[in-house]
Amino acid sequence: MTVTERDDAVTAKVPARGIWGWMLFDWAAQPFYTVVITFIFGPYFVARLTTDPVGAQAMWSNMATISSIVIAVLSPILGSIADQSGSRKPWIAFFAVIKIASLFGLWWAAPGSPVIYPFVFIILASIAAEFSIVFNDSMMPRLVSKDDVGKLSNTAWGLGYLGGMIVLIAVVALLAGNPETGRTILGLKPLFGLDAVLGEDARITGPIAAIWYFIFILPMFLFTPDAPRGLPLRTAVGSGISELVKTVKTLKHRPGIARFLIARMVYQDGVNGVIILGGTFAAGMFGWPTIEIGIFGIILNVVAIFGCLAAGRLDARLGSKTMIVASLVILLIATVGFISTGPGFTLFGLVQLSTVDSGGLFGTAAEKAYVLYGLLIGLSFGPVQASSRSYLARSVSLEEAGRYFGIYALSGRATSFMATLMFSVVTTWSGSARLGMATLILFLAGGLLLLLPAPYPADAKPQRV
Repeated sequence: MTVTERDDAVTAKVPARGIWGWMLFDWAAQPFYTVVITFIFGPYFVARLTTDPVGAQAMWSNMATISSIVIAVLSPILGSIADQSGSRKPWIAFFAVIKIASLFGLWWAAPGSPVIYPFVFIILASIAAEFSIVFNDSMMPRLVSKDDVGKLSNTAWGLGYLGGMIVLIAVVALLAGNPETGRTILGLKPLFGLDAVLGEDARITGPIAAIWYFIFILPMFLFTPDAPRGLPLRTAVGSGISELVKTVKTLKHRPGIARFLIARMVYQDGVNGVIILGGTFAAGMFGWPTIEIGIFGIILNVVAIFGCLAAGRLDARLGSKTMIVASLVILLIATVGFISTGPGFTLFGLVQLSTVDSGGLFGTAAEKAYVLYGLLIGLSFGPVQASSRSYLARSVSLEEAGRYFGIYALSGRATSFMATLMFSVVTTWSGSARLGMATLILFLAGGLLLLLPAPYPADAKPQRV
């Protein structure tokens, strides 16, 4: 029996509720990134928590850097240890406790309070969240056959965006009050009597994300089958580190996997840069306030949901590599669209647009053009990440999934600062955010060119030398 046949035999007995339990992990985890990191608590930390927004911005950047370094170093080690210890759920539970406790701690991040506490809590929550993802991802090859992992991964990713969007809409509509009027975007008083002046509308996102996470990871613990228990923890640590060293050494004999991981390291930097900088680039160019950035984010998430669902079906037919390549091409087109658009023009001035502001959201023609390019981002940034996950799942055996998904996490974090750093350097040097944004093309195109020659699926076993 081949590796693929043995793996498919293992996955044939997983019930539907076990599959749904696993997919709900993404649904449970995404609000942390959507409402805490990106759209609500992150901007609050930078703009309202202290009277020094520049210093707060630096602290937020340092927080991301520290988290990335810890995640990059330890993810492969933990993934390899998980392969030896077998069960993934105890690890997920351990890190869930850290994440939930840290998110609840954000409630005490009131204006004027010491920023070191939310700084530490965000670092701990980020590290715990990413480590949990390593263990959750490594469960995927055990759940369905290799033919179905693309559909499973994209569907779960789409559910994640849906969960994040639902929580974001609820916060914006019902909890986040305007500090001047005290009313939400719907003109309502914030629920629970939250005071925007005290930052309670932003601070509440920590406990909300924690409660949401706790509730919706329970089906995974209750219904999703785990790997059989392996070595005792103390033995698994030593054995796992030893196996990781061997795995890294054997990558030179597995050029397909090595090329994929290097390509992903490059293009994921570009993907992260587009997601992180797309809204702020528009805000600087068009003067978008927080509400328009938030609506822009909601629009992207809505499109991302449908993009992931469609990509799940196409992944099963065309393969994960085809979906990654198509998504990167779309991202390149959208990024060129972003940098080619300005007040009164798009496509570098080849198309002139009216500068009349019609009022309301995205009032000028250039803003509407920018949103259209944003739809392409929403359509592709979910599938490029979900199909990357299924690409690797199709390329490794069950026994090595943990350590390879740990290395996969490393490839997504090892140089995660490069795209934003290059943006900052070029923008500062040239005085043009447009030129800074253009550097993202180098990462997207470079990763695409590295990926094209890679075999699909990559070799599942080392080649003899």
